[in-house]
Amino acid sequence: MHPNMKHFMHTSTTILAATLVAFAVAPAVADDLPKRPENITFKPLTFNAPKAADYRHVLSNGVVVFLAPSKELPLIDLSMTFRGGDFLDPMDKTGLAGMTASLMRTGGTKSMSPKDVDERLDFLATDLSIGARGTTCSASIDTLTANFDESLAILMDVLRNPLFDEAKTKITVDEAMEGMKQRNDDADPILDREWNMAMYGGDHFEAREPTEKSIRSITREDMAAYAAKVFNPSNVVVAVSGDFEPKDMLAKLEKAFAAWPKGERMPVPPAPTATVNPGVFHVEKEIPQGKVFIGARGITRDDPDYFAALVMNEILGGGGFTSRIMKTVRSDEGLAYSAGSQLDAGVYYPGEFRAAFQSKSPTVALAIKLIEREFEKMRDTPVSAEELEVAKKSFIETFPRAFESKPAMLGIFVSDEWTGRDASYWQTYRENVAKVTAADVQRVAQRLLDMDKMAIYVVGDWDTISLGDATGRAKMADFFNDQATELPLRDPMTMEPMR
Repeated sequence: MHPNMKHFMHTSTTILAATLVAFAVAPAVADDLPKRPENITFKPLTFNAPKAADYRHVLSNGVVVFLAPSKELPLIDLSMTFRGGDFLDPMDKTGLAGMTASLMRTGGTKSMSPKDVDERLDFLATDLSIGARGTTCSASIDTLTANFDESLAILMDVLRNPLFDEAKTKITVDEAMEGMKQRNDDADPILDREWNMAMYGGDHFEAREPTEKSIRSITREDMAAYAAKVFNPSNVVVAVSGDFEPKDMLAKLEKAFAAWPKGERMPVPPAPTATVNPGVFHVEKEIPQGKVFIGARGITRDDPDYFAALVMNEILGGGGFTSRIMKTVRSDEGLAYSAGSQLDAGVYYPGEFRAAFQSKSPTVALAIKLIEREFEKMRDTPVSAEELEVAKKSFIETFPRAFESKPAMLGIFVSDEWTGRDASYWQTYRENVAKVTAADVQRVAQRLLDMDKMAIYVVGDWDTISLGDATGRAKMADFFNDQATELPLRDPMTMEPMR
């Protein structure tokens, strides 16, 4: 017999034997499998929230540093968060924080021109950013591990020795002017600014808007003074994630911060003194839809009703297509593409609750009436067991996402470090959500969903909106005894009311 034939017969015999063995054991395996997919069971997912203390370090000068090493990619992400931002702007120089941060990034340093900084960062493939928001300023680098040392050196130079180049300053001012000119082009910024003024008062940083005068009044000396005040080691928390050894990173940060004068820690942001005036307020704009906010000031995150309020809002309008407002206003009535509510719990003072939607002008009043009815139902009747379970699961089962990346995790730790959140908050989060009852939801709804204490803000064609829908189901006269206040459109450059 040919050798190849012997090999073929041997191979065939081996395959046949293996197949017979497989068939012999197959029934035993099949018997262990569920008959249908819905019968498949899974072991409970166990996720323990990380603790900030396990990642927290303190440099010799008192700077708090959070480190989360990872060898997945040869990259390092470093961020510095400073207490500062818009709340430190003088009234007559609103916009100072944002302009300072922008020019620190683009305006060069005392040893490097703006062009030199950009070209070197491009060569290093490093993303360097500096920003300012309401209560914080930030600075960060995202770079290759091999280029970290030089990238950090450039960041420290930018923070300590900003040049505020004159040509770059002019460009920044010109861009700000162009942006201001577009403020009234769309209804969204109009509604946002009027709402913020109603919630916090025009003198509070949450509502203040830069003007042409305030931006043009900002000098190089103003920016240098702001940068020196805010960007200092006594006013920073650092977070680093990526490809490094903790001991080596701490040594590099010790060296980087060694010669930087400590400076002062900034105070906490001030609370607003204004109170919300209930009623209907509208701004005229010729658009085919009305854009609407309904709400009032709310609670702080330390409020005893915080978790009940989270669940209440999820059922009412925060839960997307499962929420009552979305089902009623969009799914059942077809009045809006998007409708819902949000609860922003404040840290230093109460935040706000608001429902929001946009609808065709004739159906704005009807949508408001439907939302008002949903408020009343939440106040008058306990939510169903199914609604309560779905809402609580939405928080509990998505909880691990908050920590799904190391930069995101460190961002939480940095925020909690600045705001003094209880260290046990994340460990007990799911337990506190699970404790919420239907009675808790009803109680907090009775507290927060009182339409008589809310403001309704509308931007759109008021003559059409006020008449209501063609079927007569609702009109704007149905709210607050037919009392509505027209708010004049503001000049985009001065923010003063226009006649």
